[in-house]
Amino acid sequence: MTDERRIMVEEVDAIDAPPKARVDAAEPAPRQRDYLDGFLTQAPAPQPAGEPGGDLYEAVIDALKEIYDPEIPVNIYDLGLIYGVDISEGHVAVTMTLTTPHCPVAESMPGEVELRVGAVPGVGDAEVNLVWDPPWDPQKMSDEAKLELGML
Repeated sequence: MTDERRIMVEEVDAIDAPPKARVDAAEPAPRQRDYLDGFLTQAPAPQPAGEPGGDLYEAVIDALKEIYDPEIPVNIYDLGLIYGVDISEGHVAVTMTLTTPHCPVAESMPGEVELRVGAVPGVGDAEVNLVWDPPWDPQKMSDEAKLELGML
């Protein structure tokens, strides 16, 4: 037994045109206030110094971008080794990893990060938390770092 399906076709000479939209122009609708009105004249809200976009946060990131991996010609921030920067009342906690637990600078790199971040004006003390989870992989690198290493 075969299951036949048929498509019914109907031939027509013409179809009716769809109805046109009608607009009553007797009373124009009042113009709604533009939601962007005044947007460009507003001053940007100041960012707290320890938040992303704040002066202290950006200064800490700049300090991290001055530290280079000795084996790869890319700074540790663009390399994706920095997982987080938390700032609270002058105390900076940097969460970072290394490319591998057997990295030759595993003992010296966290100390260098702590010294560089601690030297940023406005930082009272710096702490470095070295983590291995999640493990580092090349996907964590910035596009600039991938371009520098010929991966793009």
